[in-house]
Amino acid sequence: MLVYLTRRLFWLVITLLVITAITFVIYFVLPPVSPAVLFAGKEATPQLVATVQHELGLDHPVWVQYLLFLKHLVLGDQFGWPGLGFSYVNHSSVKSLLAGRVVVTVVLAVGAALLWLAMGVTIGVISAIRQRSVWDRLALGFAIFFISAPVFWLGLVLLWVFWYKLGVAAGTGYFPPGQYGLLTWLDHMILPWFTLALLYAGWYARMTRGAVLDTLRQDYVRTARAKGLGETRILLRHVLRACLTPILTMFGMDLAALVSGTVIVEVVFNLNGVGQWVVQSVTSDDIPSVLAVTVLAALAVMVANLIVDILYAYIDPRVRYE
Repeated sequence: MLVYLTRRLFWLVITLLVITAITFVIYFVLPPVSPAVLFAGKEATPQLVATVQHELGLDHPVWVQYLLFLKHLVLGDQFGWPGLGFSYVNHSSVKSLLAGRVVVTVVLAVGAALLWLAMGVTIGVISAIRQRSVWDRLALGFAIFFISAPVFWLGLVLLWVFWYKLGVAAGTGYFPPGQYGLLTWLDHMILPWFTLALLYAGWYARMTRGAVLDTLRQDYVRTARAKGLGETRILLRHVLRACLTPILTMFGMDLAALVSGTVIVEVVFNLNGVGQWVVQSVTSDDIPSVLAVTVLAALAVMVANLIVDILYAYIDPRVRYE
C-alpha cells in the first residue's frame, strides 16, 4: 500500500504540474494583452504598466515566470506573482477572496452528496428487490423526472413551494453556523442541498438498481441462500458490498466536479461560493481568480480519484495494492 500510495502521489504531482503549465500558457503567454495592462487598469500610463510588470515578475523570461508562479502557488504568498496574488478587479488577495467561498461551495457539495447518496442507493435497492412492483415503477419515474429536470428550474420550484408558499425554509443567503446558530445554518442550506441532491439521486438510483439486480444473479448469492442465510444479511453483507465499487467511483468524480460546478445553484440561492465567483471573474477578465479556481478544481478531481482508489481495497477484498 505504501509503495502504491507513493507512486500515486508522484503522478498526482506530475499531473498537477502539467495542468498548471498549460493553464499558465493559456492565461499568461497566449493572450495578446499583457496581464500587467489588465492589472493596471484601462487608463494606465506606460510608466505604471512597466512598474506593475516589474512587481509581478512579468519582465523575466517565461520559464522564470512559471517557476515564480509555482512558488507563490505553493507558498500562498500574499503579494508577488498573481497565481495566488491579487485580483485584477478587486485588487485584493485572491487567497482571501477564495477562502470563504471555498467553504460555502464545499459545504454545499458535501451536504448534497450525502443526501443524493442516501436517497439514490436506498431507492435503487428498494426498486431492485421489488422488481416490477409499484415501488419499482415509482422509483423509475422518480429517476427519469429529476434527471430530466433543469437544476435552475428545480431550485426555483423548491423556492416557490417551501419558501414563498409554505414558509418552512429560508430562501437565500449563507450564514456560518457559528454566527447565527446551527438551526439557522441548516435552514438556509436545506433547499440548496435538496436541489443538487435530487438532480443526482436519480442517476444513483438507476445505477444502484442495475448493480443490485446483476449481483443478485451471481452464484455466490445463490450459494448464500442455499446455506440458509436471511435475505437482509445477504443484501447487506454480500450484495451491497459488491455494488459499492461502481457507486464509489461515480461518487468520487461527481463530488470533485461539484467544487467548481455548483454555479447555477449558488446563483439561484444567492450563495457566495466558488461557482458564482468564477463566472464573475471570467466576465471581468480577472485572470488570477480564474486560474486559482482552475487549479483548485484539478486538484480536487485528482485527490478524489486517489481517495476512491484507496477505498477500493477496503470495500472489495478482491482488490490488492502490491
